[in-house]
Amino acid sequence: MHRLLPLLAAPALALGTLGTLAAPGAAAAPSDSDLRVVRLDPDPVAPGGTTTVHGFVANGGPQTTGSPFTVLVELPPGFSPEGPYFPSSCTATGRTVSCTFPAGLPPLRSATALVPVRADARLPHGLKAVGQVRVVSADDRDPANDRTPFTLTVS
Repeated sequence: MHRLLPLLAAPALALGTLGTLAAPGAAAAPSDSDLRVVRLDPDPVAPGGTTTVHGFVANGGPQTTGSPFTVLVELPPGFSPEGPYFPSSCTATGRTVSCTFPAGLPPLRSATALVPVRADARLPHGLKAVGQVRVVSADDRDPANDRTPFTLTVS
């Protein structure tokens, strides 16, 4: 856990400050970077209410990402994504929201996808349901930390 402390302290970068994409048709060479998903449980939600899932991804380095990466937020049954999302390029298919970030995330910095979620009005109080955040990237050299669960709690 001590290796994550500098990553958690690093500010989340907005889409526009991550860098620029390679020229059209140019293939970026994967970098020596380690993208990792950090677990963040969303605030409890009332039946029929909304909360926000934070898909928090950090680059453990040592290099800046050379390729775009995608953050996937997978929701459990009873919960549905409800935009608008951040970044605005996120798209939803069923209970999965996919957010693509451009190349250029520096080492020891982070990026966050924000996904508003609505709980079904019929869900019982006290329910705890588990979803998952994943990151997919050609740059990632350690797949062991590419996913983490999160718990949605109905209050």
